[in-house]
Amino acid sequence: MVNLERLYSDRAGKMRKSVIRELLKVAQDPEIISFAGGLPNPRSFPIEGLKDIINYVMKHHGKVALQYGTTQGLKELREQLAERAYKDGMKDVTEDNIIIMSGSQQALDTVGKIFLNPGDTAIVELPSYLGGINAFRSYESNLEGVPLDKDGMQVDILEDTIKQLLKDDITPKFIYVVPTFQNPAGVVMSENRRKKLVDIASEYDLIVIEDDPYGKLTYDIDHVKPIKSFDDEGRVIYMSTFSKILAPGFRLAWTVASEELTRKMVLCKQALDLCTNTFTQFIASEFIRQGNLDLHILKICDMYRPKRDIMMKAMEKYFPDGYECNKPKGGMFAWVTLPEGIDTEVMFLDAIKNKVAYVHGKAFYVNGGGARSMRLNFSYASNDRIEEGMKRLGKVIEEKLAAVTA
Repeated sequence: MVNLERLYSDRAGKMRKSVIRELLKVAQDPEIISFAGGLPNPRSFPIEGLKDIINYVMKHHGKVALQYGTTQGLKELREQLAERAYKDGMKDVTEDNIIIMSGSQQALDTVGKIFLNPGDTAIVELPSYLGGINAFRSYESNLEGVPLDKDGMQVDILEDTIKQLLKDDITPKFIYVVPTFQNPAGVVMSENRRKKLVDIASEYDLIVIEDDPYGKLTYDIDHVKPIKSFDDEGRVIYMSTFSKILAPGFRLAWTVASEELTRKMVLCKQALDLCTNTFTQFIASEFIRQGNLDLHILKICDMYRPKRDIMMKAMEKYFPDGYECNKPKGGMFAWVTLPEGIDTEVMFLDAIKNKVAYVHGKAFYVNGGGARSMRLNFSYASNDRIEEGMKRLGKVIEEKLAAVTA
């Protein structure tokens, strides 16, 4: 037998399983109503329309679409995304500022690879997206958390945190935020804080990583300007994805960054996968060219808005008093904090016995917090199963609360 442990790199030895991916394995039982994964509803996929587009791509672009592509991505698609970025308020964006990535996770990994040495420090939200946490930790970095409130990352605490790090002779490399319908907390960073965040990054010469998978899934508020739109110095890397607005199976995402940062990320990507799937890039580009994307996003929002409302009403109906949950104005998640004494990681086993699943809050905290919290996804389950799942979960919480207070 090969002694693999002695051959693995130090970095490989520190890699950890994704909590969410492991929970999804547990939740594969069809009898379990799962609120665990961040999955789009498969009914939202424009299957019939995509069939026609696939046939069109094969007929008109087949020889190119089935070939290797450039590392930076299909020029037509990058031009379309540059135009959309301009409409979102981003300044001086051309196709040269955009890279088509193999999913947002590749973009996060690329950021970690080009910025983080072992022992370096990055700043994240409390709570923060688990995929970002795992990507950055895989480069043996230290993550410093800054708490959220209903208006996103608390930038005053952010500045105090940076000052303390510098006092301790630690220079953070970047600030990572999911500012719009945040995963997992569902909150939206206010415009004033977005501007202040850019000012802080400028004052302390830091990079901001703006992760925006959910910004178009808006239900109760108008479009929010990206942090990137306030960036005059090229220090914000914006990333978004087609996974939530078209199909996650395409594995298509993109970054918007200065030409200097883009060149560095392209070099990194060349070593990762040479190029992103050319065929799906052609499909996405044609979907946009035919004017389908914005209409499709409206259909998704019309599908998810009532799902969110059903979850909120069912929570009020079935959950015991003392829980906290701000109604998300967009995105795919509700963040719930339960009364004192309940540990949602421990309670998860009881939930599975009652055929319902969620993600416990500790998974999203880099400082050991989140024991009383959990993330609930409302986009995936059918409306009836949302109601039934919340009923089951409410029963589990009541029983756990009764045991704690007995």
